[in-house]
Amino acid sequence: GERDADEYRKQMDRERRESFAFRNAEGTRIRELEGQMKANNQHDDHESYELKWAGERDADEYRKQMDRERRESFAFRNAEGTRIRELEGQMKANNQHDDHESYELKWAGERDADE
Repeated sequence: GERDADEYRKQMDRERRESFAFRNAEGTRIRELEGQMKANNQHDDHESYELKWAGERDADEYRKQMDRERRESFAFRNAEGTRIRELEGQMKANNQHDDHESYELKWAGERDADE
């Protein structure tokens, strides 16, 4: 009876050790798996932020490009407006000069007729 009791105790001790070893191995495997999942999540989060930042940089660059094009358009239209006003001013001055010359000739012709 005593030998059976000792054998039973030894069997229980062995099973308990095996159970501890199994649970320890299982706990290690689960911690490694959780660690890997955490690393994957961190990697995914980082990639997500990288994409977000890249998108924001692209949007900023697009806004800057639009601002630059708008400024260039304003500058062009301003320069074109200035050129047209100068041309109109020159044409007006030429017309006034031609009108004055025409009157001068008319008056000279009237003076000649009076003489």
